[in-house]
Amino acid sequence: MVRIISALLLAATAAFATAAEPLELVSNPPDRHVVVKGDTLWGISGKFLQKPWRWPEIWRLNKDQIKNPHLIYPGDIVWLDLSDGTPRLRLGKPVVNRLQPQVHATPLGTSIPSIPPNAIEPFISQPLIIEQGADKKAARIVATQEDRVLLGSGDQAYVTGIPDASVEKWHVFRPGKALTDPETGQVLGHEAFFLGNAQLLRPGEPATLRITLAKEEIARGDWLLPAPPATILAYVPRQPEHQIKAQVMSIYGAVNEGGPSSVVSINRGSADGIERGHVIALYRKRVALHLDEDVKRETTEIPEERYGLAFVFRTFDHIAYALVVESSKSVLVGDGVRNP
Repeated sequence: MVRIISALLLAATAAFATAAEPLELVSNPPDRHVVVKGDTLWGISGKFLQKPWRWPEIWRLNKDQIKNPHLIYPGDIVWLDLSDGTPRLRLGKPVVNRLQPQVHATPLGTSIPSIPPNAIEPFISQPLIIEQGADKKAARIVATQEDRVLLGSGDQAYVTGIPDASVEKWHVFRPGKALTDPETGQVLGHEAFFLGNAQLLRPGEPATLRITLAKEEIARGDWLLPAPPATILAYVPRQPEHQIKAQVMSIYGAVNEGGPSSVVSINRGSADGIERGHVIALYRKRVALHLDEDVKRETTEIPEERYGLAFVFRTFDHIAYALVVESSKSVLVGDGVRNP
């Protein structure tokens, strides 16, 4: 109990200390910004703030507004208001003399996203993680059409586990590499290797589906899950409300290292308090090896060095995916994840 209370006090103290810090503006910030197509919440915040993840503070959003923020559209005007001595961003027209011309903004088209949608859309619309028990929920290809061993676009597949016609569009995938918690060694799940899309033609047991997109060859035994709607939500960029201590588990695409615009997985998820929109800092902790005067190997632990930021855009129970938005060096598996 004492440990729990101490942890809560530490988290509350850290959150209070961060909130008490004055907002730092960039050098010579603009007095306004006209929103254009292609803008992001992160980019707009960076035009005014040195720390873009303090977006809720400069907009003075409460907790409800963070979860359901006002939308910003191309054509809107974002104003920097310094009238009360504390920086604040506003939408619409500035406070001016009534005799002076007024500027009005009319929303046009789709609201702007938090981060570039082309960088994360595939990771939102496609399965990423096969969690424990997913094998009981997934449908399976049990047979291919008569003249095919491997399926491609336009071919038909016969699938078990689709009892009715309530879901028309499906993703096809197969289990990929295991994601292992670097701290505990526990397998938290498997990455899903996305193969393509399929459309239900006839329900039944087995059901008949047509492969509408084949990014890779599809075969008997591959898995299917319902395709969620592809939506890009304007998650508010913000720092986590509690202390985060995690590690990078993988860099998507089976590469050894990443950088800006790479997608990484971390060994914390929604069950650990990680939410979409959280901004996390990337740290490198290394051990320097050298030989002493007697040609004996010695090691020196180097303090953690912060080198980048990432934006969480999708969460599972114990795994989260984040887009690297800033990085001064390569991102490596095992790097530390902390509060920004």
